[in-house]
Amino acid sequence: WRWGPSTLPAAPVPSYGLRVRRVTVGLAALGAGYGALQWLGRAAGSTADERAAHLPGDDLVVEPLVVTDHAVDILASPSAIWPWLVQMGWHRGGWYTARWVDRAFFPANGPSADRLHPEWQGLSVGDWVPDGAPETECGFVVRFLEPEHHLVLHSTEHLPPQFRDRFGAWIDWSWAFVLRDLGDGRTRFHFRTRARLGPAWLAAAYWLVLVPADFVMARQMLAGVRRRVEGVAT
Repeated sequence: WRWGPSTLPAAPVPSYGLRVRRVTVGLAALGAGYGALQWLGRAAGSTADERAAHLPGDDLVVEPLVVTDHAVDILASPSAIWPWLVQMGWHRGGWYTARWVDRAFFPANGPSADRLHPEWQGLSVGDWVPDGAPETECGFVVRFLEPEHHLVLHSTEHLPPQFRDRFGAWIDWSWAFVLRDLGDGRTRFHFRTRARLGPAWLAAAYWLVLVPADFVMARQMLAGVRRRVEGVAT
């Protein structure tokens, strides 16, 4: 016996209530996943005490829209980590993210340095640290620096010039890299971002997209520094 075209059993059609429940569950899962990415982008790797601590440079950006904190333990002294921080920057040591991250987000960037470069070791308050080709005008100014303890970078120019000229876009952004000697051969490397920007559509885009992306970028940077420092120490 074979089913003919007219005798095949009809596929069950989900009821309206079942469809609504499926959509609701799907939206809830998406919301939970995005909420997790927001939290990871703000706090992955850091402790509650570290997030509450006052760090050098916190006063540079008043009433920030976003504050992110990430941290990692490195099996080395602050003196071994510091030279890697000093040489960061575009067409310098890079930001120590994985090569696939550089290719995906910054295709014009070369790979991050895997060794220390003596010619990049001189850094002082007021120096310019580039974060893109000269025509982008993107970069940071060194605002605070205490060797083997903290490096604070500040930028008000991390936007395409056409955004600033056409839309009146603006940004106020600081990065703090802080080293804390744990006293047992390890160092706590704490990385904080504070940012505010406008107009409102740009602030919303930053909050929606770049905060979750910071989980990838910041964790890549911390892991990249740790891998290089501990590899050299080994």
